[in-house]
Amino acid sequence: MCLIARYLEQRGIPTLVVGTALDIVKFGWPPRAVFMDVPLGHGGGPAFEPEGQLAIARDALTAFAGMQEPGGIVHLDHAWPGGDGWKDAASDDGADDARQPRDLTPRYQLAADRQLAEAASAAGD
Repeated sequence: MCLIARYLEQRGIPTLVVGTALDIVKFGWPPRAVFMDVPLGHGGGPAFEPEGQLAIARDALTAFAGMQEPGGIVHLDHAWPGGDGWKDAASDDGADDARQPRDLTPRYQLAADRQLAEAASAAGD
């Protein structure tokens, strides 16, 4: 999302990224972003809670209207229902989460993708 936002901003279209992983939002350098400390993928709020979702949308748009220059991340104060218990579950290595830990190792869908990336890297040296 951050790359798309930067692309659009370069073409004169203001953007806003709604993020739920602050490290990823910071690393992606979006032109404008709001952050909420809620579970990944729930930047719009909990499912089936239209009042809360509308409040998040309003707060995000209010923050967006106040960001005159690209580069800011505004923290929205929206708590996840039930408190911060989701954080314990998200960091539990024994939980059902089968994702691999983040690392800096490049991943490629096809062998040809790897070859193109390696060739481009070699050409840039």
